[in-house]
Amino acid sequence: MKKITVHFVSSDGENTLSVEASEGDNLLTIAQIHDQPLEGTCEGQMACSTCHVIVEAADFDKLPDATEMEEDMLDLAAGARRTSRLACQITLTAELDGLTVHLPIESHNMQNL
Repeated sequence: MKKITVHFVSSDGENTLSVEASEGDNLLTIAQIHDQPLEGTCEGQMACSTCHVIVEAADFDKLPDATEMEEDMLDLAAGARRTSRLACQITLTAELDGLTVHLPIESHNMQNL
């Protein structure tokens, strides 16, 4: 499987964590493995927006369109922007190699409190 590089930019913009993942991996799973503060407690059922990320504009158009349900969940996300997506809905592909996502200021991980 092809390796995909993903860059996570901290909510303050001060730090970037670059990690390798495999094609077909889920972005939320990769974020959680690398201790990024994304909650994602709905286990992919899209009952929350706690895995919200802001995708770099250059990468946003490489993603498939958000479903209506995802758009509804993003309406509830604190700090959502035009290029916001739910990490649980992003499957890594070769086209996304070098994907950069920003963690919103409002991001937190209730599991680590």
